[in-house]
Amino acid sequence: MLKLYREPLSRSLFEPTAAGALKLANRIVMAPLTRSRAGPALVPGPFAAEYYTQRATAGLIIAEATQISAQAQGYADTPGCYTDAQVAGWKKVTDAVHARGGTIVIQLWHTGRMSHTIFQKDGAAPVGPSAIRANAKTFAASLGLIDVSMPRALDLSEIPGIIADFRYAAARAIEAGFDGVELHGAHGYLLDAFLRDGSNHRTDLYGGSVERRARLILETTEAVAEQIGANRLGVRLSPVSPAGDQRDSNPQMLFNYVVEQLSTFGLAYLHIVEGATGGARDNLPFDYTALQDRFDGVWMVNNGYDRAMAMDAIASGRADLVSFGRAFISNPDLVRRLREDLPLSPLMEPATLYGGSPHGYIDYPAAELAHGSLPILEAVGANRGPTGT
Repeated sequence: MLKLYREPLSRSLFEPTAAGALKLANRIVMAPLTRSRAGPALVPGPFAAEYYTQRATAGLIIAEATQISAQAQGYADTPGCYTDAQVAGWKKVTDAVHARGGTIVIQLWHTGRMSHTIFQKDGAAPVGPSAIRANAKTFAASLGLIDVSMPRALDLSEIPGIIADFRYAAARAIEAGFDGVELHGAHGYLLDAFLRDGSNHRTDLYGGSVERRARLILETTEAVAEQIGANRLGVRLSPVSPAGDQRDSNPQMLFNYVVEQLSTFGLAYLHIVEGATGGARDNLPFDYTALQDRFDGVWMVNNGYDRAMAMDAIASGRADLVSFGRAFISNPDLVRRLREDLPLSPLMEPATLYGGSPHGYIDYPAAELAHGSLPILEAVGANRGPTGT
């Protein structure tokens, strides 16, 4: 497939650009970062607006992974975007970010088998493509990290409802003031679990061949694109990350097909996690250039990028956007620090990553008050929780 989308080379990480209908002040993206700080009824917490506004100089903010339904929850205190109260809570966030000149989209997820019965109505089993338990953990506020539960396989009759939930949450996200939506098709969550033959042993229309395993993510993309416009929609994929106990017998063939099909929608962007989430970028052989050549649109990369790597990726045309995860937690002014080549602040104690008080959330200082440095790191590893997903 010939890639038609082209931008001139010798581009800068710091120059304005566009991703579909999204107008970006620079090519630096804040990756979605789970912080487990939602309030009662999974409404964004009282400090969420300040947290995101502090980081509004990013060319694009991708807000944390957010449930499309009550069934979709898999971690403690992660927000939703399907009730009036949740939408109102998010509206405070988007209004604040827009007042600072920022652009913000929301990442929508269904955690699928990466969940536990404590998050499900009446203690029901989580759902997945097949009844295969992931060798993975989730985060429960009172219990810490716990093993995920055995899922049940979704019945064929339930799948249209899952797609409808994604569509509805996307509509509510636009109502909440978001500039667009990112579908979470990575890290072992429901859309990704359907893709992989390690977690999908179905024999119906959603299992078996690559084309059938890709059916759910493609039908979901189509539904959300119809609802909000493809030029406001991005998709995130993690072709070889083991996060969520994910594996596939032929990831290159699988993701070559998925990306070719996603290219037909005219998406705002495609967001690719290179290598193992928060770990080695070369954990498995994979040809990302072949993947990029199959996508006619804006290409966003993620995982382990430092300043030099990000600048080179943009200047060479190997990427159009670069997303940074944990560096944005401890450096709300990351754009300035990258532009001026300033040292980065370190993360506070690990306990501040998930849940808790404003400490470790909104109290990281700007460069003129900060001390110390930290290499630009990406999302936390697969066995340490959901941050960066």
